[in-house]
Amino acid sequence: MSFGSFGEGQNMPMADINTTPLVDVMLVLLVIFIITAPLFHQAIPVDLPQVSSSKLDDKPLVIQLAIDAQGIVFLDGEAVHRDALDARFAGLTAGNPELHLRADRSTRYEVVADVMAAAQRNGLMKIAFVTQPQEAR
Repeated sequence: MSFGSFGEGQNMPMADINTTPLVDVMLVLLVIFIITAPLFHQAIPVDLPQVSSSKLDDKPLVIQLAIDAQGIVFLDGEAVHRDALDARFAGLTAGNPELHLRADRSTRYEVVADVMAAAQRNGLMKIAFVTQPQEAR
């Protein structure tokens, strides 16, 4: 900040902005918000009925699907031929299951895309790709 001098011939207006009133107003607004914030929560008292129930622990059905480097598909640990995969997926769609897909690093993308398309055709919409965490170097 530069301060003007009180000498003669120095009647130029001060070019700096006085921020003290701005800070004062902001502090007052902050105090007002701190005081009024607890008043924003105005819950309506409702006498809810008491019932005995148990918590539902619905864990989704998980289908494990693995594809090795040669393109062989394993459904829940059992080798499945590609032609029988559609029928197996159709039998597993009850309950909105999740498909966890593990594919070998050297698996052709065409095989993975074909398996994903078969899953989608048969109603499996939740598909997760399972990977290994990268090692720290």
